[in-house]
Amino acid sequence: MNRPEAEPEPQSTIEVRNAAGAADSRARRGTLHPTLARMILALALGGGGGWIASLLAVPLPWMIGAMLSTTIGAAFGPPIAIDMRLRALMVAVLGVMLGSGFTPAILGQMAAWSLSLAGLALYSVVAGGLAWLYFHKVCRYDRVTSYFAAMPGGLSEMILVGTEMGGDTRIISLSQSSRLLLVVLILPFGFQFFLGYDPAAKPAAGLPLGDVAWQDLGVLAACGIAGYFGAKAIRMPAAAVVGPMILSAVVHLGGWSEAHPPFELVAAAQVVVGSAIGCRFAGVTIHLVLRAVGATLGSTAILLAVNIAFAAGLYAALGLPIEALMLAYAPGGLAEMSLIAIAVGTDAAFVATHHIVRIFLVVVFAPLAFRLMTRWR
Repeated sequence: MNRPEAEPEPQSTIEVRNAAGAADSRARRGTLHPTLARMILALALGGGGGWIASLLAVPLPWMIGAMLSTTIGAAFGPPIAIDMRLRALMVAVLGVMLGSGFTPAILGQMAAWSLSLAGLALYSVVAGGLAWLYFHKVCRYDRVTSYFAAMPGGLSEMILVGTEMGGDTRIISLSQSSRLLLVVLILPFGFQFFLGYDPAAKPAAGLPLGDVAWQDLGVLAACGIAGYFGAKAIRMPAAAVVGPMILSAVVHLGGWSEAHPPFELVAAAQVVVGSAIGCRFAGVTIHLVLRAVGATLGSTAILLAVNIAFAAGLYAALGLPIEALMLAYAPGGLAEMSLIAIAVGTDAAFVATHHIVRIFLVVVFAPLAFRLMTRWR
């Protein structure tokens, strides 16, 4: 297996390595095991940022505001962190909400999704291959690190498998985290400026907590708990969101409930998800965060360009909504892209289904393809 190349690295690459190393060092001092104080501080920053963003009518305010405020806060040094168990709980809420969007009317549309679902395999190969070339030729990362930093999906899985294959854990982690941050920032504003999305005109997702019957709350809670632990037991990728979504979809398709999670829970989930993204940069100075994001900007531009090309082609061929296609093929996380779909009023079930399929393809076939290519070389 090839290790880092012999040619000298550019200064920007060295600085990104230093940035990742700083984050890795901070993680060893306890950031990966958040204390109550660190979580309270992170949620206070995230909640405050979300509230300010909502006053400014920013697209997807609670997630974007929380993500920006915690990223800036983490870069300036406060010991903030989000327990991944809390994130899993909030992501389960989003999974239940996504499942509630599966109605009997959706079943009639599934056949129209088959071609766009099939295109995900080609998209992953084209987008991942071009991003790999960028990381390897421009950023001068070694082949293993470049490959797993470039894969459009399965953030945690790519970090774990990339490390096992001999890649640089810190660079893969920082590259994947930076890409997620950039995609979450770019897409909502892109919809606002180019597709006419008006965040102020979009009603709140879900009813207020006091307007949801306690029986419905019990059914939704059961979907979240049973779905999460059931999916985790069989080691399903993205278990926190996929398991609750599947169980909630079964409940709603069967007509046993028509309820959706209350608005307050959805907003809280956005704050936690956004804060978790920002906390990934804990211990890195703002200068080095900007350097790290800069190194990832090129790969993100490549992935989004391929995303737009595929969405435009499928729109012309199938006539499906362009917003839904762009989010379905976006190189972002399942929970994050589904939240953007809900915010812009497009089909969140369509978007979530495509991301589940893409995660499966990337997690299962990307490591296998890498092994085959390494053996062939």
